[in-house]
Amino acid sequence: MKNLSSQPCLIARSLALVGDAWSMLIMRDAHAGSTRFDELRKNLGIAPTMLTSRLAVLTEEGLLQKRRYSERPPRDEYVLTPAGQDFLPVLFALGAWGRKHRSGGEVTRFFDAETETEIDPVTIDRVTGAPIGSRPIRIVMPR
Repeated sequence: MKNLSSQPCLIARSLALVGDAWSMLIMRDAHAGSTRFDELRKNLGIAPTMLTSRLAVLTEEGLLQKRRYSERPPRDEYVLTPAGQDFLPVLFALGAWGRKHRSGGEVTRFFDAETETEIDPVTIDRVTGAPIGSRPIRIVMPR
């Protein structure tokens, strides 16, 4: 398969970075306030080597920033960058799709911390105000 990060399609380029489940779940947990390696490993049940590699890519690509919180022993935490903060709507759009097409049984729910109302995300086109998926689209690929 071609290297997705060099594709003209921005969806393909983005998937090259966060297109695996572990990266998405790390970003979800980072948004929930988990910043430390051991905390992420425990919450996700991920192998340490896998977590190390995913954190390295997310840090290298600018979604997370490594910050030292202890000198002795040396310990780092991983905090969201502005690019990482901008990823939250992507997670919520994926969750909304899952609620519609993959739900059943108990599911994780997300609430606005100030209003205590459950979040029901809608992705809209800024120009038309129409919900994405409610109008026909046309995709133009570079030649």
